[in-house]
This record gives sequence, C-alpha cells and structure tokens, in this order.
Amino acid sequence: MAFRVAETRLGIVFREVKRGMAGANLATASWTPAAADPSSAGRPGKGSMLSMMTRAAVCRAPGRPWEVTELELDEPKANEVRIKFYAAGLCHSDDHIQKGDARMRFPVVGGHEGAGVVDAVGPGVTRVKLGDHLVCSFIPACGSCRYCSTGRQNLCDAGKNAATGEFADGTFRFHGGGEDFGGLCVLGTFSQYTVVSEFSCIAIPEDIPFDVAALVSCGVPTGWGSAVHAAGVRPGQTVVIYGAGGVGSNAVQGAALAGAKNVIVVDPVAFKREMAAVFGATHTFATAKEAHDFVVETTWGELADHAIITVGVLHDEVIHNAIQAVGKAGQVTITAVGNGSIDENPGMLIGYQRRVQGAIYGACNPLVDVPRLLGLYRSGDLKLDELITRRYRLEEINQGYQDMLDGKNIRGVIIHEHEEG
Repeated sequence: MAFRVAETRLGIVFREVKRGMAGANLATASWTPAAADPSSAGRPGKGSMLSMMTRAAVCRAPGRPWEVTELELDEPKANEVRIKFYAAGLCHSDDHIQKGDARMRFPVVGGHEGAGVVDAVGPGVTRVKLGDHLVCSFIPACGSCRYCSTGRQNLCDAGKNAATGEFADGTFRFHGGGEDFGGLCVLGTFSQYTVVSEFSCIAIPEDIPFDVAALVSCGVPTGWGSAVHAAGVRPGQTVVIYGAGGVGSNAVQGAALAGAKNVIVVDPVAFKREMAAVFGATHTFATAKEAHDFVVETTWGELADHAIITVGVLHDEVIHNAIQAVGKAGQVTITAVGNGSIDENPGMLIGYQRRVQGAIYGACNPLVDVPRLLGLYRSGDLKLDELITRRYRLEEINQGYQDMLDGKNIRGVIIHEHEEG
C-alpha cells in the first residue's frame, strides 16, 4: 500500500514505519498537508455512490480492546458534512468508554478530538464548505437552542446523543457486519472518514497543523476553560490543580494566562510535574498533603481561591482534598470523570461559603473559544506543540492508550494514513 506521505512533514517517518519501524516515535514534527485539493473531493448527488469504505478503530463491547476494521460510511444527508481526518487526539474519555467506566451504546467508533478537511457536504450546509480545514467540536453548537442563545454552547441541546452516536433522524452513518456503529459524540474521529452534523464543525486557518488543531476539539478548551470560564480565575489568585495530563496541563495554561500568582500542580508522575512547569505551573508536588502544606504557608492560612480537579479518574479522596485546600468563598471545579462522590459535612461548605462546581467543556463556547485558542497559539501565548508527546498510527491505538495510562504521555495523537490517488 502506498501511503500519501509526500504532502506531509512526517513523510520520512511514515516511510520508515512502512519499512518496519512500527514503534517509531513520531514526536518530532507537527503535520499539515501542503495542499488540499477541493476539486478532488466527492459531492453527494446524482450518480454518486451511496456509501464508501473507511478504516476505523472500534470497540465492540466494554472491556474489549480497540480493533481496527473497515466500515461502510453513508454519504452526508441534509446539513451534514463528510470529513477526511488527518489527526485524532487520544483523550482519556475514550478510554473510559472502552473500559466501561462511562455508559455508551456499542459497537462504537471511538474518537472525539479530530481535525481534517471537508470532503463532501450535504444539502443546506452553510457553516463550512468543500475543502475547508476544520476541527470537530465534541459538543455541537446549533446556535439557536436556549443554551446556545444565552452564551452556553457547551450545553447545546444538539449534544443529547453523545452516548449513542445516533443522528437526529434516528439513524447511523457507520455500518459493518450487519450492525450500525455509532460514533462517539456523533463523531468517531478514529475513522479516516466520518460524517457529522455541521453543528460540530469549526473552520480553522490552513496554516494550523492538523495534529495540533485536533487538540482544541476537547482537551485544550476543557482544561483552559475550567480555569478561565468555569472557575473564573483572576489575577493574583492561588489555584491548585489536581492532575496534569492532557486536560490538566491546559488548566495550568489557563490559570497562568488569567494571571494567577500561584499555579500549584499535584500529580504523582514526575514527567507530568516537569511538563507542568513548562505550561506555567509555579509549584509542583507529588502528593495532596505536600501541596496543602505549601498552600497554608504561602497564603498565611487563608488557603487557595480555587481548586480544579482534572485527574484521569475521579475519586472521593481527591474531592475531599480539593475542598480542604480552598478557603473562604473558594471554589472547587470538577472537570474529571469517574466514580468519585462528595461525602462531606455540609458545614465544610457553609462555614466558609465554599462552592463545588461541575464543568463540561470548560464552560467554553466552542464557536468563539476554539478560534480564540488557536489565535493564542499563533501568537505564541498558548503552548500546543508541547502537549503532543507522541504520534501513533491507527494500528497502534491500544499502545497509545497504554502509554497514557502508564503516565508516559501528556497527549498522544493518531495520524491517519491515506492511500495515494
């Protein structure tokens, strides 16, 4: 198979992978095609095929590993877009689905962070056009529901089928072996090609590398927004962030950009603590007790203004530690997911007027905040290249997630390979 590598800055690496270096670390360069030819993309219509084949990583049941297979993909219907993906982020949320920690309809095409090119459009599409470079928002933004119209696009009603992968008309676009496959968050970015609602599409400048762009589909705005929007960090404040992976690293960047005086990170993994300093952490600790003792000392007992929980798996102890770390009128922002529960005496909240706030997508408005974040990246104020620890082929997806669980990655990225022609 001849891969279309000449148009990428990772071409040499892919040629080596083809020769047998399957374990090559692809962390040396960002990647964007030199040119995308809109005229070569197919449009649905008279004489067009009703479906195409695509390679995708799927999970058939909770606890089963990711499996790379070929699926049939329908053409886009009204207000839908077909995307040719070049990169997809390995977010922890997909691992929660695969492990069965979060409820999802199976079988499912994984992936909800992705960047690529508009390959075909259905009738009525206005948000993007053929040939546009784009990222997918893991929560769609219809622009007209109660929440979108009041500046809360992260709560858009069009996101109601995230756990089924079912389109608004009650059908699916992926099929294989007589079964319908949903796409995670009605996306499925672990597929070379995907059909999505135009509400999930955000056009981006063509100079943004796809591997970097994929990260602003979820992890970057979720972390950054947890500090800037959900917590509302202000200049001079003290912030404690629990967990410095793909989301937590961006909470660090958000808190630093918002002007926090102390950006304190708690993570047991030394590599993640080292990287947290790159992203703007002022102090890092391996344990919550070390961080708590430092907060008491540096604030003269007043404690932190904010605690943000971005650990890989939420649990009771981290919630308890975060509540203990914030002082009067302090806020605990919970972004992590898992099985943790809040088991505290109400007096702990009432006496100090503490607040516990849940946050999804960092309370971001993706149609506004994704371009804003890419603008900060272009100006050098937001570090995105540094988030990518390693790049993987689709067939290496299980290794990518094992690396994440082993604490080796801040963020791994799948690079989709496409045939010449």
